Amino acid sequence: MNAALVTKALAKVLNATVLVNLVSQRVRQLNFGGGGRSRPLVADTANLGAADIALTEIVAGKVDLEMPEFVALTRPTGKNRKRGQNWANI
Repeated sequence: MNAALVTKALAKVLNATVLVNLVSQRVRQLNFGGGGRSRPLVADTANLGAADIALTEIVAGKVDLEMPEFVALTRPTGKNRKRGQNWANI
């Protein structure tokens, strides 16, 4: 992997762990072959490995991370919960 590409991609992603996961997922897609996702999204890929292609795509803004929304969790109300059972005897 090219250290300069890693530095540029880390400036975009801001978290090294997320960057590693993003690059590894994209490398798997590139190596799988046989589909639209397996083609590089950047034009100049001569003499680049799959990881360098993935990093170049991240730097170019072709691959991005979409974080899911946080959903507020609620506690069960306990309306149907049976109380007073000794679960150790079951």
